[in-house]
Amino acid sequence: MCARESDRSPLAPLRPLSEASPHPSLRKLGLLGGSFNPIHNGHLTIASLVRDRLRLDQVLFIPTGDPPHKRDGSLAPAKDRYEMVRLAIAGIPSFQLSDIEIQRSGKSYSIDTIRELQRQFGSSAELYFLIGLDAFLDFPNWKEPMELLRACRFVVVPRPGQSFRSLANMPLLPALDTHALAQLDAGALPQLDIAMPSCSGIICLPIPPCSISASEIRQRIRQRASQANMLPPPVESYILQHRLYQEGCDRTNI
Repeated sequence: MCARESDRSPLAPLRPLSEASPHPSLRKLGLLGGSFNPIHNGHLTIASLVRDRLRLDQVLFIPTGDPPHKRDGSLAPAKDRYEMVRLAIAGIPSFQLSDIEIQRSGKSYSIDTIRELQRQFGSSAELYFLIGLDAFLDFPNWKEPMELLRACRFVVVPRPGQSFRSLANMPLLPALDTHALAQLDAGALPQLDIAMPSCSGIICLPIPPCSISASEIRQRIRQRASQANMLPPPVESYILQHRLYQEGCDRTNI
């Protein structure tokens, strides 16, 4: 759902990447998209760990408007999800926020967002697409997946119940060393770089998997249960103030 112009909070301008790194040739911009329904501490932890491990200059949070992979009407209003992200990352200079997908009318696909960011930054930034292993396993079904692989580097992080070994049978990828994938799952390998011809490549990064679930948070809100440090305090306050996720049944099964 796209917010009306009058409903959106002003978009904080991106700091020039040259300000984030003393080495202009190493300008690295991480991209973390999602419904953020709501954003929670797991999202912030993932962004922080990937930023530090890969020495990213910035991580750009991109809330979805009308994502093609989730049914219409299932999300909290875009203006609320945008505002919750803004509150969650306030005071962290390396975290920035974009409403590029919220402003786009109709279906919004990742390839459209990447092309727009390429037009915005040109050759001044290397794009790193942060994605959970569960979502990446469905990547061959995305719109123009090979163009996405050519446009940016994918950073695949673990998800509970998922195994890096499942990448061995994934279409589009080259033949992978199953022993190395098993080492990733066991935490014995700090990183696996997958090279692909004419593509930016894929990084498998076995950081601790996020155990926090947005659907669990919504359920706990309806039950008036403690969030147990799942949410940044300003986000929890916003949810309570605006009475989000308090309907009798969960329409947001994501």
